[in-house]
Amino acid sequence: MSEKETKSEPTNDKRPYFSIENVHSYYGESYIVQGVSFDIKEGEILALLGRNGAGKTSTLRSIARTDDPEVKSGEIWLNGVALHELKTHEAALSGVQLVQESRNIIQGLTVEENLALAQVAPGHGWSLEEVYDHFPRLGERRKQEGTTLSGGEQQMLAVARALSRDVKLLLLDEPYEGLAPVIVQEIEKILLSIKKLGITTIIVEQNAVAALRLSDRAAILDTGEIVFTGTAQEVLDNEDLRHEYLAI
Repeated sequence: MSEKETKSEPTNDKRPYFSIENVHSYYGESYIVQGVSFDIKEGEILALLGRNGAGKTSTLRSIARTDDPEVKSGEIWLNGVALHELKTHEAALSGVQLVQESRNIIQGLTVEENLALAQVAPGHGWSLEEVYDHFPRLGERRKQEGTTLSGGEQQMLAVARALSRDVKLLLLDEPYEGLAPVIVQEIEKILLSIKKLGITTIIVEQNAVAALRLSDRAAILDTGEIVFTGTAQEVLDNEDLRHEYLAI
């Protein structure tokens, strides 16, 4: 076993299920994530909120260990695994699944082929039968090319594909973006069912009220720094906080 694999094995320390600790990330010379820290208990949903440009997506990408932004200091832990020591594919194999705003449906593949490809890597999550049970619309369109689905159906496919892997931390970046209100309600129902299954989740969403209704806790970013952590209800109840940092 390599030194990195040894370091990345789960430990019995006292850290929370997930924590990001004083992380600083950069796009080139641009200082984007400025000492961000928060933690999550297993099974919780946390809404990561803030105005446009606050650093929300960059924080998610830092957690998922994407090439951009570059994490230059700080630590990220998931169930005792040191994510900050891992590359993107290693973080994914450790259970971090990022559903990006772009959805990244693979062109030329059917719905079922997109899902089956997600299950090629070790550590499978939901079976196809389980996916279609939770996402019946995808079952109806299993033979349809993924990129020809509607926006809402593509979002369902992107979430289902993440759940087809071994997911310990689900990262959702703007899951309601560009969707009609009726489709947003449908996606909300799916996310509520995921919550009942106890999947630990971080959701970034401009529709802050919708995200807060779904979440247990919240963290608010402003120009790359955390300015609030607490319960989702505290944010919903604090009009001054919402007005200052969320413009709602």
